[in-house]
Amino acid sequence: MTLRDMMETIKGAFEGFRSSPFGWAIEVLDILILAYFFYQLALLIRGTRAVQMMIGAVFVLGSHWLSGVLQFVTVHRFLGYLLYWIPFALIVIFQNTIRRVLTLFGHNPFSQRARAGRLEAPISEIVLAVTALAEKRVGGLIVIEREQGLRNFTETGIEIDAVVSKDLIVALFNPGSPTHDGAIVIQEGRIRAASCFLPLTVNPQLSKAFGSRHRAAIGLTEETDAICLAASEERGCVSAAFEGRIIESMTPGALRDFLFEHLGVAAPPHESGPAMTHAARRVGP
Repeated sequence: MTLRDMMETIKGAFEGFRSSPFGWAIEVLDILILAYFFYQLALLIRGTRAVQMMIGAVFVLGSHWLSGVLQFVTVHRFLGYLLYWIPFALIVIFQNTIRRVLTLFGHNPFSQRARAGRLEAPISEIVLAVTALAEKRVGGLIVIEREQGLRNFTETGIEIDAVVSKDLIVALFNPGSPTHDGAIVIQEGRIRAASCFLPLTVNPQLSKAFGSRHRAAIGLTEETDAICLAASEERGCVSAAFEGRIIESMTPGALRDFLFEHLGVAAPPHESGPAMTHAARRVGP
């Protein structure tokens, strides 16, 4: 049986089911799928400036309709031109949100389980390393890859390809080391590269207290689904950034639970606890 014959068979089966007394189930399923899509989209843009932009677009659309009813020819024509360009503007403004939606559809639970198995052991080493950096007042930036590949960023740094260990991470961020500047990228449970350059967030609402290291952590998580850990040399604390949000001053226990949760790794019973002891602040788009 060819692929075309198989598709015709499936199509015929659906048409037969639709014409049966239970055909209404197809319509209900159709509505539920669309409702789930909009629900996931609402979760992605909730609490972001995308909400205000959507409200503004709806206001322009309503004004265009009302100006047509009241026969305000000039206003109606101007708003019509504006509505023509709004979709292109939305694509540019919401490119990060659109990327997250497409990533959500491309999510592979099987690869997530395999990746979680490779990250279970390095998590403790990562927590020990970033905590030690903060205690020594040494700046550090650690990127942990999730679903989206980070090859574009690893190519900007120095290739390492080493086992994750506390001593190696601390040594890489030693002020006298050539890899002190930039970030290290961890892929599949290994340190792939060091001294990598990350994009800085351009969000004007971000506090001036954040330096370039924290801005880079937030900027990368605005564009990808990676997790970034930043050790502050000024304040001696650890922050975690994800999905354009940042959690400041995390304790080692809270950081460990955070990584177990967001990397999809089952935490050992004696290490389980609340994943966040600090409120996450969204500072991305």
